[in-house]
Amino acid sequence: MSYLTRLYRNNYLTYLQQQVRFSHARQIKEDLLRRPISKVLIANRGEIACRVMRTAKKLGIRTVAVYSDADKHAMHVEMADEAYHIGPAPSTQSYLNAEKILEVAKKSNSQAIHPGYGFLSENVEFCEKCATENVIFIGPPPSAIRDMGIKSTSKAIMSAAGVPIVKGYHGEDQSIEKLKEEAQRIGFPLMIKAVRGGGGKGMRIAMTEADFLPQLESAKRESLKSFGDDNMLLEQYITDPRHVEVQVFADMHGNAVHLFERDCSVQRRHQKIIEEAPAPGLSEETRQSLGAAAVRAAKAVGYVGAGTVEFILHRRTHEFHFMEMNTRLQVEHPITEMITGTDLVEWQLRVASGEPLPVTQEDIVRRGHAVECRIYAEEPGAGFLPRAGTLHRLTQPLPEEFVRVETGVREGQDVSVHYDPMIAKLVVWGGDRTEALAKTRAKLAEYQVAGLETNVNFLLRLSGASAFVSGDVHTAFIPQHEQELFPKSDSELNEERAIQAALGRILVTQRENIVYDNWKGISVQPTSWRPNYRLEKNVSLRFEEKDLTVIVQYENTPNKFKVKVNNGEWKSVEASLSNTETGLRLNALIGDKRTNVGLLTHEQQVHVYSESGQTVFETPRPRHQAAAGADAAAAANSASSPTPGVLEKILVSKGDKVVKGQPLFVVIAMKMEYVVRSPRDAVISAVAAFKQGDAVGKGTQVVLLEGES
Repeated sequence: MSYLTRLYRNNYLTYLQQQVRFSHARQIKEDLLRRPISKVLIANRGEIACRVMRTAKKLGIRTVAVYSDADKHAMHVEMADEAYHIGPAPSTQSYLNAEKILEVAKKSNSQAIHPGYGFLSENVEFCEKCATENVIFIGPPPSAIRDMGIKSTSKAIMSAAGVPIVKGYHGEDQSIEKLKEEAQRIGFPLMIKAVRGGGGKGMRIAMTEADFLPQLESAKRESLKSFGDDNMLLEQYITDPRHVEVQVFADMHGNAVHLFERDCSVQRRHQKIIEEAPAPGLSEETRQSLGAAAVRAAKAVGYVGAGTVEFILHRRTHEFHFMEMNTRLQVEHPITEMITGTDLVEWQLRVASGEPLPVTQEDIVRRGHAVECRIYAEEPGAGFLPRAGTLHRLTQPLPEEFVRVETGVREGQDVSVHYDPMIAKLVVWGGDRTEALAKTRAKLAEYQVAGLETNVNFLLRLSGASAFVSGDVHTAFIPQHEQELFPKSDSELNEERAIQAALGRILVTQRENIVYDNWKGISVQPTSWRPNYRLEKNVSLRFEEKDLTVIVQYENTPNKFKVKVNNGEWKSVEASLSNTETGLRLNALIGDKRTNVGLLTHEQQVHVYSESGQTVFETPRPRHQAAAGADAAAAANSASSPTPGVLEKILVSKGDKVVKGQPLFVVIAMKMEYVVRSPRDAVISAVAAFKQGDAVGKGTQVVLLEGES
């Protein structure tokens, strides 16, 4: 029997019809719904929608996309066989609109919905509505989503199944008094987590009792916004643990397997940025114990499909505790696929149609090592604040046998303030960890991005950091290695890059047949070379708040120059441009050192791309220094939005006295909450005429301050 005519086993239809909650051991029923999957709707966007479509097309399944106003030209829309508009840009009015998505499923005759990750992927009500509408939800039964989505319930189930859990409070009494009492019982530091949370949303750490109430309030606000629920649980905060998770998969026939573990310890804002499989430095015994515990967890809730069981693992002893189960496909699933030679989306589609798992546990073999880097539009040096805007340039590594680039955007498209700022996932496989990391660094260096700041340079430093290379990873890795990951500028490196930027700018302008109007000497068309004239140009550049002047003199031979930076020594340089499939490159001989770097001139910027990442120089606008002084004065007398976003709450009024560090307003951007605080003691002189839900741009002044109170 072909795949498209296989049976779909409806593992939750009986649950809905009888509205009876069965025990976990008897959750999966033998009722069969004889329907093939010939068309699937992907209720998501971006790279995960594109990734699901690739596998569906491979299996001969037609695909249906949905899109918001912001995504009408998106890659996933163009990849799909059909696409339907579902609403405005805000996800609450589009990708979270369950009724509209089900309406499209019926209209398009889609037999199944794949939710991807995020949005509705762990929404139990949506899962139940799919069953009511006789649409296959490609995921676990609603009971599993419900039990694992409510962290207090999941802890109780795991404890009963013999899976170790962390000390904490998971009770129903959510009064502030009760939460304070339990916090004192557990002790500090303490983790505050949204009961329905995930992805770092609604999660805060209270290091001391004094931190508890402010952090609790912030977590509740963010949780209510993200999940419509502000119930919290409290857990002992294990200092500097590792975050290790296990990929599990189960079918409707009672079979369940694990596909080994992944290490996701290195995070910012409680969110992962680099993952690897297998986890470095674990004994085979520990790996087997983790896998067995994860399978017990899956069976305890009658799980079906792809899921991830997350554990906190003690950094030194490797003792582990259950943290949560994500009842969906994970962002980092490709590294598991790379080390096991599987296609987990194919497994999802097949299991959803009633097929048994294609392998047993003994059949699954781990080979080599894989690393995934999440390429984000964000500013690492500013606390990893997300950035929105247009990708004026996006050159990525070319896919190879052991290199995957999963993306949902192209050059010229926008990274929207309404969604996650991920640009792509770079996934690299090597025969061992050393090889995988070396390949990762080489491929990261091939990224060329302009228009938005990214974390590519940071990922290059991170993947090459000595402690990371040695495998000493943990959740506090970034703050503990701040000096290595956020180094001060190397003056020698900056000088070399400045020379490349200045010559690149000049040669690009010459190539475009433009004559600079401030050459000293005789102006000539650069295509008609005239010897015996020494032309000189001063190129002003700005890098990391430092002003540089690069003096360039033409020699009497084409492409040869004398160059010096500021008051440095003159250097002999040969430089020329070439076009390649990855863009413009500058080949230069600076002294006795030959360099070959990528180059891009964009608006008032010159981008130099090298093996150490991207260096961006500004070409200053007129009165640059005066503008900088004005900006500094404005910053001292106002509080502005640090990022484009939506104003969530204004916490002060005109005339209020505030102290340094006091919260003034809250902005939601790209699913994250940002609390903007007063830069000093002051009196509020004015509050801008914004209301909750208004969009604000980066740098928008929301609160003005008078003199110190």
